[in-house]
This record gives sequence, structure tokens and C-alpha cells, in this order.
Amino acid sequence: MIEILADNPLLLLFAVAATGMLLGSIRLLGTRIGMAAVLFAGLGFGALDPALRLPEFVLQLGLALFVYLVGLASGRAFVRAFDSRGLRANGLVLLSLLAGAGVTLLLAWALPLDGPTSAGLFAGATTNTPALAGVLETLRDSANEASLSAPVIAYSLAYPGGVLGIILAIIVLQRLWRIDYAREAAGLRDYGATGEHLTHITVRITCHEVTRMPIQAWREQERWHVIFGRYRRGDVVELIQPDTVLEPGDEISLVGARNDLESTAARLGDVVNTDLIFDHSRLDFRRMFVSNPQVAGRTLGELALPQRLGAVVTRVRRGDMDFLPTADLRLELGDRVRVVSRRDDMDKVTRFFGDSYQALSEINIPILAIGLGLGLLLGLIPLPLPGGLTLQLGFAGGPLLMGLLLGAIGHTGSVVWTLPYSANLTLRQFGLLLFLATVGTNSGHAFASTLQAGEGLDLILMGGLLTFSLAATTLAVGYQLLKLPMNVMLGVVSGQHTQPAALGYAVEQAGNDLPHIGYATVFPMATIAKILLAQIILILA
Repeated sequence: MIEILADNPLLLLFAVAATGMLLGSIRLLGTRIGMAAVLFAGLGFGALDPALRLPEFVLQLGLALFVYLVGLASGRAFVRAFDSRGLRANGLVLLSLLAGAGVTLLLAWALPLDGPTSAGLFAGATTNTPALAGVLETLRDSANEASLSAPVIAYSLAYPGGVLGIILAIIVLQRLWRIDYAREAAGLRDYGATGEHLTHITVRITCHEVTRMPIQAWREQERWHVIFGRYRRGDVVELIQPDTVLEPGDEISLVGARNDLESTAARLGDVVNTDLIFDHSRLDFRRMFVSNPQVAGRTLGELALPQRLGAVVTRVRRGDMDFLPTADLRLELGDRVRVVSRRDDMDKVTRFFGDSYQALSEINIPILAIGLGLGLLLGLIPLPLPGGLTLQLGFAGGPLLMGLLLGAIGHTGSVVWTLPYSANLTLRQFGLLLFLATVGTNSGHAFASTLQAGEGLDLILMGGLLTFSLAATTLAVGYQLLKLPMNVMLGVVSGQHTQPAALGYAVEQAGNDLPHIGYATVFPMATIAKILLAQIILILA
């Protein structure tokens, strides 16, 4: 069987992938290790025989694809991260990573550890695969096989403690501070995602003061975080337009989070316990996909749907998250929007958004290739460092930076750089699978030899302690000193370690989607910082 796998790399790849994904689906301590288990499956296969190796090209393709798509998905979140809250979070994460790199160098000099091992320890303790890839690329011209295996072995030994260290830090501190996530989330509507599921209510207008101005003016003045859909006056149901002036006795439908709906309803009138049913011969509603490239990348305010099409968007769903459709919400390919419009206009509205699932399933290969190619070229540019040293962003950093840039731009004329959410996620996971399988199989024999020699326990302990101390310090400083919400800080610390398994655990603990905001805010900067810091450790240790 070993000979068959050694002679058929493609069969070996899928054997490692299937084994790793099965292992990754097993739940331990309330979470699953997920895709990272492919690395350990690869190590297991590689340990059986040194001939079980995958071509280096598979590693390069997987890595470049993964980091480029991460950049595309995170580009706009990265730009938004430069507001006051985002700068605080990113500054905190950067200082924490610098401290972690400093501690790693001190350990390297004290024990001592060589440069490749120290860089792998840092990448594993911070659970960052692109950082490991950057180290391997720097070493790729080395003729010494041991120097190429050393960072992977250190990474593999430190990685499990890295995942567990983050989760343990969350467990300890949330119990110490007795965090009430639901109560805290109720006041965080301005973070751009709902902390609760969206719902709707019907309100009868009894407040005469509200009838003095158009409803949009009241919404802006009172900062109501809700959407007004339609209203009934007498027996007629109409869409609420920005210039609609309500009258006493009107019944209106509101969409939003429960707490926001209750506070808004208290200013308008009385909640009615029945839905605002309208005549479907005049008005209708429909959920539809955003598949039109001319719509993707534009905000709802720019689209001006009420004025252009007489339609109102009441909900936007992206992946598993619901967004309240505010004027500054930028639509993306693959979003599902819930639209209310006149029945005669519904076909026109559908054509406007596209609503083609087939179009979303088709990837624009030329645009993907151009963007990825530009990223690879960027990665070849040498970056000068003090002392005459140079670094290259390589297959990890170059595509990531280009992805962030193009993701932030969104579109150039009719060219849409981003991919639909589902397509991006699928290709991203496939790229990561290729990389982890190759790294694991190509280092498995050296990894097994290290453990058989009774070595590596020190790296396991150091990796776990380093991860726990960095995660706990970041949580403590961010929550206690910078006063960032714990709901968001869970995502920040997961993004600091670029750890999807930790993010999944954080979302389960918080019971809402707010950790995603913290994760997206710091993930790009943390990834770039760790790519550079790991290579600096490689040079200095």
C-alpha cells in the first residue's frame, strides 16, 4: 500500500485529506480542530515512509490560493479597522505579537534553539500557517533537509498547545469576570452586525409628534437602528419611502433586533400583535441573490432603490449572518436580500439584482488569475531591512496584500475582483487543504524521528505557555484597559492567533456573531505581522 501511495501523489493527497477531515470533525473540549487536522494526518502518513511526499508545487498553489482569497474576503473589514476602535484593537494585537516574538528570541538564546526551530515555534504557538509558509520559502534554497524540516516539526509540536491555549484563556477569564454576553451584546448595534437575530413587529402610530416630519428624518435624528418596510392607512398598504409622513392610526412594519424594535416602538405608539398583511395583488416580497456585477460592491445608499425602483430592502443575509440594510451597507456577490416592492415591479427588481444561483456558482477564472498573479509578482519584490538584510513577502505575503487591496477596492469599472461568499470559502478551504497536506507529508518522517528520540516535549510546553500568556494578556488589556466589549475581544484574540477553531469556540460562548467582527478587524494585520516576524526570528535566532 505504501508503494501505491508513493507512486501516486494524487491518491496520497486525497487519502491525507479524507483522513484529516474525519479527524477534524471530532469534537474535543467543546470544539473541533477542523482543517488543521489535515496537517497531523499528513504527518502520520509521512511518518510511515520518507517516500510518502507530495510535490512542492502543491504546497505553493494551495498557499497562494488560500491567502489571496482570505485577503479578498477581509479587504473591506481591514479598511474599516482604521477607525478608533479598530486602531486600538490592531495596536494591541501588534504589541502582543511583538512581545511574543521577543519572548521567542529570548527562549532561542537561552536554551538554545536554532533559527528554523524558533521560527516554527513562533508560527505554531500563534497557529499561523502562512507564517510557517514564509519561513519555508525563505529556506527553500537550502540544501540541508534538516533545516527545512525543523520549522515544520516545531510548528507541529507547538500547534496543539496553541489551539488549546487560546480556548483555556477564554475559559479562565470569562469565568473570572463573569461575563454576561447577551446583556453586553444588546448595546453593541453600532459594530456593524447584529448580536441577535433579526425579527419584525407591527406598530400602530399613536404619538402625534412623529407626524411632524418624514419618517427618514426621524430615523436619522433618533438614530433608530431599524428598517421601516410598509404601512397601512385605512385599507391601503403602501411601501414606506424616505419622504413618507405618518399619520395617527397608521400601522407600520419594523425590522431589526428585538431590543432596537422595542425602544423604537415605544417612541412611535403601540405594538400590534398581528402581522401587517398586505394585498399581494399590489405589493409582494421576495428573497433574491445578488449576482449582478453592477450591483455588487455598491452601497444601498448608492443604489437608491426606493427612488429608482420603488423597492425597499428589509434584510440582507451573508453566509450565516443577518445584516440590517443600512444606507452604508455594501452588497457583495452571493448576498441574499429580502425585497418588498409593488408586484408589477418585482420582475424588474429581480433583474436588477440578478438572482441567478448559476451565475454565483461560476467563478471568473481570468479575473481570479490576474489578481493572484499580481500577488505572486508582489511577493517577489525584495524588502530591504537594516543591516543589509532583505525579506520577501513570497507566496504567503504577496497574494495576501494584493487580495486585501483588491478586496477593499471591490470592483474596477465592470470588473468585480471579489468572489461570491460560498465560492471564496470553498476555494479557500481547498487551498489550505493542499498546503497542510503537503507540509505534513513532507515533514512526517522527521517529525516521527524527533518524537522517537524522546525530544520535543520542551517545544510542546513552550508553545502552550506562550499561546496562553499572549491570549490572556490580550484579553485582559483589551477588556479591562481599552474597554473593548468582551463579545468583540473573543474575536480579536482569535484573529490575533488567526485560529478558526478558536473563533468557532468564541462564537459558541458568546451566542452571537459579534466575535466575527473582532476577528475580521485584526486578522489581516495579524497575518502580515506574523509572516514578517517569523522571518525576522529565523534570521536573528
